[in-house]
Amino acid sequence: MHALAGKIAIVTGASTGMGRAIALALAGAGASLALVARNAAHLEETAAASRTHGGEAVVYPGDVADQAFARQVIEETVGRFGRLDLLVNNAGTSSRHRNLADISVTDWRRTLETNLTGAFLFTRYILPVMRAAGGGQIINISSGAGLTPSAPAGVAYSASKHALHSLTGSINVEERRHGIRACVIAPGETDTPILHQRPLMPSAEGRATMLRAEDIGNAVLFVASQPAHVAVELVVVTPTRRRNYHADYERYVAEGHTQVPLD
Repeated sequence: MHALAGKIAIVTGASTGMGRAIALALAGAGASLALVARNAAHLEETAAASRTHGGEAVVYPGDVADQAFARQVIEETVGRFGRLDLLVNNAGTSSRHRNLADISVTDWRRTLETNLTGAFLFTRYILPVMRAAGGGQIINISSGAGLTPSAPAGVAYSASKHALHSLTGSINVEERRHGIRACVIAPGETDTPILHQRPLMPSAEGRATMLRAEDIGNAVLFVASQPAHVAVELVVVTPTRRRNYHADYERYVAEGHTQVPLD
């Protein structure tokens, strides 16, 4: 019931969706949390819900792709708790226009900065802390689009999530000798608020077949609860019934929404 009692975890993208579910799952297992996201109000709500399990939860509103902010979060969390055991890089975004023919350069850069650079920065700044402690765990939240490029997910999102798998592998190759292990979790379609960023919102029937945010929270808890000598490097979670989400993309194209941007 309290597999993570005394552990300190950072969760990025913790304001809603998977991040909120991950935070609650870790808090329920006894961890104290540092929660990161852009939306301060929603972040406070997640923190309040996490505290009902008895642990501490502090909030850091900001942009994960901001280098100074990433360093600040790590330093202040260590200063407050004296240690850091777990980092969950969950913060992610996409855009309404997302395919090669219609994504803007601005949206490409923003997606890569949030999904990939943010994870790199938090990982980079937490490594000295974990090395000094003789170990630690990093869990990166990817996507099925990180396993196979997906037109509905889009070129930037797919590229960023593929790179997140590579980042995870690099952590394990370079840092396992310091007792640091990394896992990448690749969820299939999940019913979270990020669906509202899609060009076409899935139907209620389609959403009913999807994973829930709590499913990903449970997957993170499973990985985080493994003893130090166990490294779970990849977890793939999919809905039992997989809908044809490519049909949404085909409809999007057929309706003539794609266009080459000018920026």
